Amino acid sequence: MDADSPLPADTPQLRRQRTARLAELAGEARGQQRVAAFAVALSGIGVIAQAGLIAWLVQSVFIAQRPLAGLLAPFAALATVLLARLLLSSWAQHAAGAVADVARRSLRAGVYRQLMARGPLWLRGQRSGELGELLLAHGEALEGYYTGYLQARVEVAVVPLAILLAIFPLEPVVGVILVCTAPLIPVFMMLVGWGAEAAGRHQLQSLARMGGHFADRLKGLGLLRLYGRGEAELAGIQAAAEGVRVRTLRVLRIAFLSSTVLEFFASASVAMVALYLGLGYLGMLGGHGAGSLGIGVFCLMLAPEFYGPLRRLAAHYHDRANALAAISEVDRLLGPAPVPASGGAAEAAARELEPAEARGPLLAARHLRLRPQGAGSDVVTDLSLDIAPGRRLALVGASGSGKSTVLEALAGWLPPQAGRIVQRPGLRVGYAGQRPYLFHGSIADNLRLAAPTASTQRLQAVAEAAQVMRFAARLPQGLDTVIGERGFGLSGGEGRRIALARLLLREPDLLLLDEPTAFLDPDTEADLLDALGAFARERAVIVATHSAAVQTWADTVVALPARGVAVEEPA
Repeated sequence: MDADSPLPADTPQLRRQRTARLAELAGEARGQQRVAAFAVALSGIGVIAQAGLIAWLVQSVFIAQRPLAGLLAPFAALATVLLARLLLSSWAQHAAGAVADVARRSLRAGVYRQLMARGPLWLRGQRSGELGELLLAHGEALEGYYTGYLQARVEVAVVPLAILLAIFPLEPVVGVILVCTAPLIPVFMMLVGWGAEAAGRHQLQSLARMGGHFADRLKGLGLLRLYGRGEAELAGIQAAAEGVRVRTLRVLRIAFLSSTVLEFFASASVAMVALYLGLGYLGMLGGHGAGSLGIGVFCLMLAPEFYGPLRRLAAHYHDRANALAAISEVDRLLGPAPVPASGGAAEAAARELEPAEARGPLLAARHLRLRPQGAGSDVVTDLSLDIAPGRRLALVGASGSGKSTVLEALAGWLPPQAGRIVQRPGLRVGYAGQRPYLFHGSIADNLRLAAPTASTQRLQAVAEAAQVMRFAARLPQGLDTVIGERGFGLSGGEGRRIALARLLLREPDLLLLDEPTAFLDPDTEADLLDALGAFARERAVIVATHSAAVQTWADTVVALPARGVAVEEPA
């Protein structure tokens, strides 16, 4: 979805659902939320005691002419109130920060679970940089909501009402002014906030697009330089960065506009209170508004505090908009997981792999009908297999006949359109595809992804079995030689052998191998098959291949013809 394309219709129901999601994210920290709310409310109410003490001291010193020596107790009480408010604010911020940390972790864990549930086939077609932003920028966008907006909302619910209850018995007219002017702020806050949320969603989309664009170009930096595309791609990154700048400024423009409007109404309201009190003291209101100086100071000090929570809520309303925009972007990029075609057979196939008897085959497939992800038609229409321990099975057929699709289905990545897959409880399945992902780091580091605590001797053994040492021994540092992202610097066959060694390190019960001997010379292929046969004596191996040597090595060959009906025959 382009960052400039229209956003989906945003309804009150959707906003309520996203708000409920935000509450669920912090569900494990509800105790900390209550602590933060209690501390914020108590600190807000403390401003009334603070203003009362200051007003009493002003009345005592300037009107009653009391000596300062006799006012030590009120001064001490004022210092105590100020210190208590400071401690309560610090306590609230600490608790709110803990809530934000829990929410960020929950969001990232949920995104990670959704990514894992979608599986490698879906991830293969996505931009990793854009998905990475879901775990980074979108998670950080939640912090202001929990540390700012929720605290301001508690203040708005408690402090203005407490101030009105304190002012009305002393100066009812001031209370009426506050009551009449207060609704203006929430109204403008909502009007501006809706625009801020839309702008924030656009800005997050643009940021995610730029992150994906930059990450993808960074991964292919070597190839870009090799083909002289560096300057052109740099211009693309600059254009993406410019888009982020423009959308960020739009968000800031709305924020500054809303702050200006809200400050104007709050300042005008406080000025009305000050004007009323001043005219009263000058005797220009016919005897009204002529309370004591202390009462006037008390009301005048509380008037800004009455609007303070509303102004802070308005300022943090953008944090709410950003948090809702982040949830919206997670839904936009991930959305509901795709499901197979409807029907009784498809619904049965969509279930998790069913357990088989412990003494039965490792895995059995019954009348599978398979369709590659995103394809419009089936490539395999009727496939049945029984995979027993020690069995070597070769899948053969022309390119496009569905060999890789069968492996993906047996690995549990691709739900069949019809049929079912039954596996032994606790079965460990290992898959090595045609395009294995190798990370920037040493060959040993890439192998240890399968077993982080594996010893050097164990790494050496699997590297020998997978014929990695045939080329690693010639490298400057052997298995400690650093390779580039996606195996940059290695040939396709060398990358597949590293992936196979990584798979052997996991010691799976069933090995699913997609063209493991492609690009190998006959001697290396023969040695690899001998080592693989020794490793898989008590395990099963299914190999998708075009190689005649692999077909000879296998004890069963399953041909996948163009019509999609598998034919099983002895090797």
